[in-house]
Amino acid sequence: MRNRLRSTFTGQLEGSPEWVLKLEDGDDAGYFAPDSATWAVHGQTATIVAGVRALLMQAMHPGAMAGVHDHSRYKEDPLGRLAGTIRWIFTVTYADTATAVATSNWVLKLHERVTGTYPDAQGLSHDYAANDPELLSWVHLAFTDSFLATAKLWSEPIPGGPDAYVREWAKAGELMGVPNPPRSEAELAEQLQAFLDSGTLVRNDRVDEAVKFIGNPPLARAMMPAYHVLFAGAVSSIPEEYRRMLGLEVARLGPVRLPVVGATRLVLKLVGAMLGHEAPSESSARRRLIRLGLLSADQTVAAGRGAA
Repeated sequence: MRNRLRSTFTGQLEGSPEWVLKLEDGDDAGYFAPDSATWAVHGQTATIVAGVRALLMQAMHPGAMAGVHDHSRYKEDPLGRLAGTIRWIFTVTYADTATAVATSNWVLKLHERVTGTYPDAQGLSHDYAANDPELLSWVHLAFTDSFLATAKLWSEPIPGGPDAYVREWAKAGELMGVPNPPRSEAELAEQLQAFLDSGTLVRNDRVDEAVKFIGNPPLARAMMPAYHVLFAGAVSSIPEEYRRMLGLEVARLGPVRLPVVGATRLVLKLVGAMLGHEAPSESSARRRLIRLGLLSADQTVAAGRGAA
């Protein structure tokens, strides 16, 4: 089961992917330190729920959804797309500076071919490109908000608090060409609200199709009960105005809300126990820091149980 879980997140059944092993290479500490808010947030199993939540949030922007619909093989290879996203997040989090920049540029290069048209909320046709500042901003906001929201619910306290995480992860936005990424929790909320108030976000057939797929992806049958709990947890962490737009409700038994937050916490603990205490990406990064003399050898692998 442990290998099956890791393959879900990395696309590789056994061992660590080459990109994880290469996090040990490099000549500097990278953008984030072991005591950073970013390491604390990204080193917890709550990132699994964050990934689901972020996909749901992203689906509401018709340009972002059009790019996925027109250019992604998410139905044929959903785990491949997930593994690619995880690779970028964990590389920027743990790699040396040059590798983080190169990986971000590689993603931007892939985005260059992601272009097309989409109908807006009024039915008017618009051109889109994955590297458009507006789309990059929405994706960054969806990721940042999702990782922060799930960390606040299911992870240890964030060093420096939520503002520290938003401020630090703005660097990832800058690497991806995001104009003016938020640098505080308040700015994050303001920018999300601006998208909502603008009327840009929509619910349409493509959104419904994506939500249905995210709710029931083609995972191994043995994993589905736990996944359904985590999906319910992701839904419960989304503010009501976005849930309505997505056509989702917090899980209920009749008029009574189910204890989704507690159930999600239990499943995440079980997942963490199966994955073990060693987070491969973090371990590779720590070995690089020890080699560079930036971390003492007696500082053991962190307690986080990241997926990669």
